[in-house]
Amino acid sequence: MPNYLRYIIIILAGSFLFFPFLGHVHLFDWDEINFAECAREMIVSKDYLRAQIDFMPFWEKPPLFIWMQVLAMKLFGVGEFAARFPNALVGVTTLVTLYYAGKRVVNEKAAAWWALLYAATWLPHFYFKSGIIDPSFNLFIFLAFFQVYLLRFSERKLLHAVLAGLLLGLAVLTKGPVAILIALLAFAVYLIISKGLNGYKLKHLVVIAVCTLIPVALWLGATVAANGLEYGKWFVSEFITYQVRLFSTEDADHGGPFYYHFIVLLLGCFPASMFLFQYTKRRHPEGHEGEFTKWMWILFWVVLILFSIVKTKIVHYSSLCYFPLTFLAALQLYRLSDGHVRLKKGMKPMILVIGSLVAFLIAALPVVGIYKEKLIPYINDPFAVGNLGANVPWSYMECLWGVVYLAGIWAACFLMGKNFKRGMLLLCAVQIIIIQVTVIHFTPKIEAYTQRAAIEYYKSFEGKDVYVHSLGYKSYATLFYTQKLPDTNPNYRSTRVDKNGKDVQPIANEPWLLNGAVDKPTYFICKIQDSAKFAALPQLTETGGSNGFVFFKRK
Repeated sequence: MPNYLRYIIIILAGSFLFFPFLGHVHLFDWDEINFAECAREMIVSKDYLRAQIDFMPFWEKPPLFIWMQVLAMKLFGVGEFAARFPNALVGVTTLVTLYYAGKRVVNEKAAAWWALLYAATWLPHFYFKSGIIDPSFNLFIFLAFFQVYLLRFSERKLLHAVLAGLLLGLAVLTKGPVAILIALLAFAVYLIISKGLNGYKLKHLVVIAVCTLIPVALWLGATVAANGLEYGKWFVSEFITYQVRLFSTEDADHGGPFYYHFIVLLLGCFPASMFLFQYTKRRHPEGHEGEFTKWMWILFWVVLILFSIVKTKIVHYSSLCYFPLTFLAALQLYRLSDGHVRLKKGMKPMILVIGSLVAFLIAALPVVGIYKEKLIPYINDPFAVGNLGANVPWSYMECLWGVVYLAGIWAACFLMGKNFKRGMLLLCAVQIIIIQVTVIHFTPKIEAYTQRAAIEYYKSFEGKDVYVHSLGYKSYATLFYTQKLPDTNPNYRSTRVDKNGKDVQPIANEPWLLNGAVDKPTYFICKIQDSAKFAALPQLTETGGSNGFVFFKRK
């Protein structure tokens, strides 16, 4: 088969997997709606240099991914499809990149296993159907590392140094200086393991460093030119302060033990994670494959340990591990399928145990939905009880998806004993089918429990000149789904103050919305456990509620 046809097949397969049904479920609060709202406000305000939330400065993330969403919204309109379109495009690009890199490092067989395994693994696949920053950030980081790898062996060293720096700079412009931190830590580990530069030259490292700064410098320079030096200094200061706080303290109630991301990768990256246990203590092969494998192990452990140390624990923080994890697993699949190594005795039982556990959870989900009333007496969280009140149709027939998945896992493991390649292909096919079923069929039902009542409440105010505000909890959906426009009343603005008494961020003035002389109808939403406190306020009238949310209006 001609080489270009292989890439066309990958592009078509990736497009079939990632683009359909992008807009069939609402965006999820916080992250998905946060970035989509920044993009919407860029379009409304026509200020494309500064990210904003509620038309006030937002310094937590740089703007590159938001710009991608802006372009999608210009093409498809403001909505869920456009917000998730960039990641679907990144997903297709990622599969093509993996095949190209795998072919260049090892061969076509290993490359095909890498692309297939990435598409057949739970979290990597799932994230390409989302509207969060990480898939784009991860791709830029990986491409930068790939250029550094090529730098050692290629004769066009300056080109690869420039590309490595620019790609790393784009990663910084996507998520921030954590990209530089990861790169520095990984290179430091490489120096220790290799006992020196191992063929890299200082002048090329300087080129990488300088080129890394170019994308960020261009953006900051344009921002300062448009908004003044004081704004630029303020933005950089607040951005760095936020990054330090995120590293050293638990943010947004997302804490967890040190081993949190180990469990996330073990279960969320099934079945790829299973094949890391196939590795032995033997030395890496020499040459290109060995060098790239070394870099992948280093990237994997640096990211995993770094974000295990970080106090804030969120699932996608370790998502950069997906690239090295799936490469290392695919390398084992290639060796196993070609008969270079034998499957370890404990591998099939591990696959069966983890796969059966996931299958049980899928099969149990409809049963939980059918018998939710029997669970309510054992739940102490009023909001969770209210969520379960959502009218979501379930049937026992939906349990068959779990049964199909279980049968597929067991059949694949049985077939591996006779023909590993066929068994693994069956496992990947089953994975891809069930992941699609989960995203298309089960995710909307979960969303119906967790937030749909609130989203529908917000959407009822779309196009209306009103205030809508959440009480007792933070939400970006109050902005995105009401299609909020900038406010002209100066009383609407307040300032959040940190523990040191320093003004941190302008926010909606909640005391004024509750007690002040508001200039237009004002509506509120809170969670049911807080409703009694707000219902006691004489100026508020309860107008209804649904699925754990309670609605109020100012008299």
